[in-house]
Amino acid sequence: MSKINTGRFAADTGADGKVLFLIGMRFNQLWKVWKWIPVLTAMPRMLIELQKNPSLGLVGKPRTYLSGRTILVWQYWESFEKLAAYSKATNNAHLPAWRAFNKNIRDNGSVGIYHETILLSDSTVETVYGNMPTFGLAAVTGA
Repeated sequence: MSKINTGRFAADTGADGKVLFLIGMRFNQLWKVWKWIPVLTAMPRMLIELQKNPSLGLVGKPRTYLSGRTILVWQYWESFEKLAAYSKATNNAHLPAWRAFNKNIRDNGSVGIYHETILLSDSTVETVYGNMPTFGLAAVTGA
C-alpha cells in the first residue's frame, strides 16, 4: 500500500512545459468484441514501450480508470513536442495502432476514442492534497 502523507500538501513547482494527456476509448457496441479488442490491447503495448524508454517523454506512471463503458488513461509528458514526436514516429507503437484504427474502425461507430492535451504552466496550476499518497502532478514534480 502507498505511504499516506498526512495533512495538507501541494505539488512542487515545476509544471512549466509539462503536458497532462488524457486518452481513452469508449465501448459503443459491446457485442462487437472483434472491433474493440484491437483498440483495447493497443494501449498497454504503447504504455510498456513508453515506460521502457523514458527518453520518449512519458513522466511518472500512467493511471487507468474505468467508468461504465469508458476507459481513461491519465498521463504526464515532459513536453508537447515529445508527445507529438511519439505520436508521429514510424518506429513506435502508436502510429501503426492509429493507422489500423483508421483502416478498420474509424467510421463504423463500434468504438469511440478520444484524447485531451493540456499544457501545464506554474502560473495556472494549483494542486491540493490531503491525507493522500503522492499522486497526480505531485508524483511527477515532487511534493
